[in-house]
Amino acid sequence: MEVAQRGGHGRVSVRVEGLAAGRAYGAPVHQGECGGDPAAAGGHYQHREDPVQPSMDSACANPESEVWLGFTTDAHGAGAASARQSRELRSGEARSVVLHGMPGGAGARIACFTVAFEPAAVESMPFGRVSVEPVPVKSPVHRGR
Repeated sequence: MEVAQRGGHGRVSVRVEGLAAGRAYGAPVHQGECGGDPAAAGGHYQHREDPVQPSMDSACANPESEVWLGFTTDAHGAGAASARQSRELRSGEARSVVLHGMPGGAGARIACFTVAFEPAAVESMPFGRVSVEPVPVKSPVHRGR
């Protein structure tokens, strides 16, 4: 994982290995930290927050309001994605990246990565790599955001 926030702009990047080859995944930023329960990470982080959760309103649940990292793995099961934002993520409201079994952040939650999105953490390591260990989720059949 790589997170950078400076000058009112942000970038989140992810690189993964060891997944199924040739498959599309979604990896959006979520509101909560990881836990053993797939729902622990909460809903997607949204710049324009939907008062109704889980959000299904396309005015709020879209790649401009949320941070969507979608990718398709190569023949070796590796993949990468990066999302640039024209704003920084609000402090304390983005805490993880969840790997979903479908693009756009839908489908089963496969793994969760707690990430420091705080500006102070980013300033101490601008454009640096943040190593995180995934937290496997107990229920691969959880569906939804």
